[in-house]
Amino acid sequence: MILMKKKQGREKKEKPSSSNVFCDTTPGDGTAMEETSLPGRILTLAKTCPYMQMLAVLTAVGLLLRLYNLGYNSLWLDEASTLYFARQSLAGIWASTAGGEFNPPLFYWMEHIMLVFGNSEFILRLLPALLGVLTIPVFYFVGATFRDKNTGIIAAALLTFAPFHITYSQEARAYAPMLFFFALSLPFYFKALRTNDLSSWILFGILSSLAFWTHFYAFVPVGILLLFGLAAQAGELKKDLGQMKNLIIGGLAFVLASLPLIIVTAGLFVERTAAAPTYGIQSLPIIYETVRQVSGYNEFVMILFLVLFVVGTAFVWRDNKQGALLLITMMVLPLIVSLLLSTSMPMLPRYLIYLLPFYFVGIAASYQALFTVFPGKKAIYLFIVVIMLLSVPFLASYYTEYQKNDWRGFSAALGENTAAGDVVVVMPGYMHQPLNYYYDNTTDSTIEYGATTSQDLISIQDRHANTRTFYVVTGDLNAANPNGDALAWLQQNTRYAGQNMGIYLFVSP
Repeated sequence: MILMKKKQGREKKEKPSSSNVFCDTTPGDGTAMEETSLPGRILTLAKTCPYMQMLAVLTAVGLLLRLYNLGYNSLWLDEASTLYFARQSLAGIWASTAGGEFNPPLFYWMEHIMLVFGNSEFILRLLPALLGVLTIPVFYFVGATFRDKNTGIIAAALLTFAPFHITYSQEARAYAPMLFFFALSLPFYFKALRTNDLSSWILFGILSSLAFWTHFYAFVPVGILLLFGLAAQAGELKKDLGQMKNLIIGGLAFVLASLPLIIVTAGLFVERTAAAPTYGIQSLPIIYETVRQVSGYNEFVMILFLVLFVVGTAFVWRDNKQGALLLITMMVLPLIVSLLLSTSMPMLPRYLIYLLPFYFVGIAASYQALFTVFPGKKAIYLFIVVIMLLSVPFLASYYTEYQKNDWRGFSAALGENTAAGDVVVVMPGYMHQPLNYYYDNTTDSTIEYGATTSQDLISIQDRHANTRTFYVVTGDLNAANPNGDALAWLQQNTRYAGQNMGIYLFVSP
């Protein structure tokens, strides 16, 4: 577990053997991950250590759950945007971010390399899926470093079957990659809190900067962690200001590694908050919806997980108050920050995917309540089985029902109904990205336009007054055209022709 310094010169230091990392089942044993590992022991651990075996099984199951039907859903808008930016040069991707794209460049750079293998739905989603799988063993080490091996293996199991994580591991966006880099930084952060080790602070700063380069909102948890580290050392700072040196260096490592992006972020933040958001979740609902989604999109599971988080945090508090305060801080403060920001910029639960390490570690720590009834590994096995069963309702429908706009099916139907010379109007205009991934107006011999306002529609109508026109509309029009004049024009001048998974078709009379 995390062992903060209590008094200078009285810090508890442990250096466990590598076998203890996987083989000890004592609750709350307080051991931390070994600093170095010997590759030659891996095979022996795999044969003899139940934690290595359980982690291998969980990772294999996680691989199956994240690769199965990976290309089933058609690309939706954000994924099509990923393809658009990934097709640019590496320098062009950075120029797009500096020019106003509200996503950092690292994920686009990685996807740019993946395009060597093609641009199918499977290939575009493969990188997030693989990084999502690798996050499972990382969560084990997060839990093992924070508290003990039992906490680590349960945290890994929670992530393995987590509907929220499975969903975003199968999406060609930066959320799962951001969580991977952020979670990877946490064992070093825990060690830095425990020992004030300079190299650990630096590694935390560098790895957390990779999370920031992947998604802007990673800046929030990294900032909170640095402030918490400062607060944790407050007692020692009164005696020796030099104690803060290593933490400051770690913070500088983050700043220096992120400096170009921090400069860009400042300008984008001003632009993003200049007007009221036209989409996303505002005010208190963002807290409820975030907790519900990270719990698995299920209210019953949400209540159960919140109870277990409270129980687990109480067990942590008994042994280590500062560790419990860290769990509480990293769940409560990001939600408060998101609540405040939601009134001035778009806010969605997926931006807070970084809550998962702390949420799942807190839940996992509650396993000790089972030790009074089921001693040893039986309690751990039972906990994992329950986690798996709780995910079954979600998994039963997730792989057999479309979860996104069905642009693939819609585009095929559109091509069957249009004829040469027809006009296709995409609303709002940026929806041409997912549409044109599947639909080619050149091959279909149609004329395609983008429109957002009623004035756009009037201009197109004047240009093609006697031409049959198809209007492709999604709910995004409400955000792009908040005054509603475009939708009002459609209602007055077109007839409704049907919809497919949230994509609506209107046709000129």
